[in-house]
Amino acid sequence: MTKQKHVLRYVDKPLLILSIILFLFGLVMIFSASNVTSYMNGGSAYSYFIRQAVFLVISAIICLIIMKFNTKMYGILSHVLLFGVIAVLVLLLIYGKATNYAISWIRIGSMTIQPSEFAKVIMIVWMARYYEMNEKKLNNWLICSVPLLVGMGITFLIVCQPDLGTAIIFALLVGSIFLSVPMPKQVKRNIIFFIILIVLGVAAFLLMAGKSLIQERQLERFNFLRPCDRLLDTGNQVCNGYIAINNGGLTGIGLGNSTQKYLYLPYPYTDFIYAVIVEELGVLVGILLIIAYMYVLYRIIKIGKASYTNRGAIICYGVAAYIFLHVAVNLLGLFGLMPMTGVPLPFVSYGGSFTLCLMVALTFVQRVHIETKIRELKMR
Repeated sequence: MTKQKHVLRYVDKPLLILSIILFLFGLVMIFSASNVTSYMNGGSAYSYFIRQAVFLVISAIICLIIMKFNTKMYGILSHVLLFGVIAVLVLLLIYGKATNYAISWIRIGSMTIQPSEFAKVIMIVWMARYYEMNEKKLNNWLICSVPLLVGMGITFLIVCQPDLGTAIIFALLVGSIFLSVPMPKQVKRNIIFFIILIVLGVAAFLLMAGKSLIQERQLERFNFLRPCDRLLDTGNQVCNGYIAINNGGLTGIGLGNSTQKYLYLPYPYTDFIYAVIVEELGVLVGILLIIAYMYVLYRIIKIGKASYTNRGAIICYGVAAYIFLHVAVNLLGLFGLMPMTGVPLPFVSYGGSFTLCLMVALTFVQRVHIETKIRELKMR
């Protein structure tokens, strides 16, 4: 464990400053996007704003504690946490109650927690630790394939909830981390072929049994092209997103002046918050936000490349993939380029579980940077 003042000297300041700016910007936009919905549902216009502010404060305190510990400690703890999250996902399927057609949430008092969101961050650290422990056995394709098999099992549990959006991101995240691991190309090819055979085998079995893991309601989402032709049906959400973006133009109609948040957009403070941002602040701010995401990813990947351990590099590449996949899936769904899957947008969407996981993931990256800087000082 490292002293707090000593640790904070070595954080990556550009990444830290931009992260703070994005979280505060998101807090403002959550208030703007949620006040109408909250008020019309009989609550305070400040309800979501206050809760998100509390999430941010609690998450920041947790992250300050986490930052004291070496990333090796994260890896050791991740074994216990991974087992725990798998157990919770299984119990959720047995005893959980559906919310918005999915058994994805655990209610604790007035708060809800999404275990599958925590599974993503835990998996990043666990895979980094696993491949570090087996770095001398990376020519053995059976040993290297274990994280992918574990990932497939967790993906299956998430699909059964059913939460297709989270399952897609989780599966792609595990695959991205695997591809970032330095192992022989032939071993990677063998493992990819092995995994494809398993997926095809499971798909064939389900087809022959006349079963499907994807519900009819989810299959309807694959009809995502030309959403405004289905304005009164499955295209309603995305088409209203188009209307919001079109209303905004280059400079927007003004903060707080969105018309589509008046119950036209479902959950305008989560899945569709980008549409509200563009409507109120304009396409220029929307583009600026995407550039900010690109710079965050650049800083994370740069820290990963500079890390002196494979553990640190894999953690950074995993976090970069985590953020990128959320941005890509959210925006591609909003723009009608893929099915809308209900995935939050990093930094700006409302949500306690996602906010905490994102801040913890960024803390992991900062800790990798801190360890690199401390080692460089010792080497001088």
